[in-house]
Amino acid sequence: MGMSTTRFRPSRRFWPVCAALAVVVAVAGCSSTGGRRAEQARAKAAAAAGGAVTTPRWKVAMVTHAGAGDAFWDTVRKGAEQAAAKDNITFLYSNDAQTQNQVQLVQAAIDQKVDGLLVTLAKGDALADVLGKAKAAGIPVITINSGQEYSAKFGALTHIGQDESTAGQAAGAELAARGRKSVLCVIHEQGNVGQEQRCGGARSKAGGAFQVLYVDGVNMPDARAAVAAKLQADPAIDTVLTLSGPMAATGLQAVQDARRPVELDTFDLGQAVVAGLKSGSVGFAVDQQPYLQGYEGVDLLWLYRSNLDMLGGGKPVLTGPQILTRNDADALAEYVARGTR
Repeated sequence: MGMSTTRFRPSRRFWPVCAALAVVVAVAGCSSTGGRRAEQARAKAAAAAGGAVTTPRWKVAMVTHAGAGDAFWDTVRKGAEQAAAKDNITFLYSNDAQTQNQVQLVQAAIDQKVDGLLVTLAKGDALADVLGKAKAAGIPVITINSGQEYSAKFGALTHIGQDESTAGQAAGAELAARGRKSVLCVIHEQGNVGQEQRCGGARSKAGGAFQVLYVDGVNMPDARAAVAAKLQADPAIDTVLTLSGPMAATGLQAVQDARRPVELDTFDLGQAVVAGLKSGSVGFAVDQQPYLQGYEGVDLLWLYRSNLDMLGGGKPVLTGPQILTRNDADALAEYVARGTR
């Protein structure tokens, strides 16, 4: 007797079950890829919402020796603020060109029990005592911009900035390469160690005649008049070397007042400097990348608090020097306009 066979015909009610099983199998078959994509999507969404890190809401203070209206420090501050937003940090900024007032601002940050402190040391030993109090309070300190030689001595974790003597030497080498014969280096803040080091480094490599002129950087009209008078009194000077972006703008005015061909070169950037590079009225600029000083200062404090990390191996973390010329002007203009260079 032969065997009869019956063909199974699933009812319509069975098809949704099959479809559901197919989806489960498909998802299981690509779970590793799908998981990665989902994880990446979650990370992207968290970053867009400002929640890229899950560390506590720490508080970091920055106290600088900046005077009023100096755009250089706006760039430092912007870098710090952007790093703070990324790192879930409350960022406090204060500044005063008077050293004793800066000391008081550092003390105020200590009194607020901040979780980290960034400070400039333009006048060196003046901040020794108050930074000792920060160390005693268990507040990690990083120095930025100026005072590299004092940083470790005062108990800072590291220093972020450019070595001013090295930067000065880079400027001097560039002056020599450009064939400049007689340089006037303009110091606009007497007693500022970094400015002395810049001129000293430039003198060591420039190769020609080299003079230093002290002016009052707080009073730009007087500074302009002093530079112009020096150029008129000494016709051998063929180059003015200024030490900041604002002073470069004043130096350009002084060169125009002197009414003779003199090249102006400078440290640091600014809109007037970039415009001068583009037009040729500024020969070169030595940039220390201030945005990086603010950004890396905050970011390193976050890394230290969250993972006990520290860059530099006991040596400074250098952000310069970078020699910029007319060839860089077009690209720089965009970044200077947005306040990051």
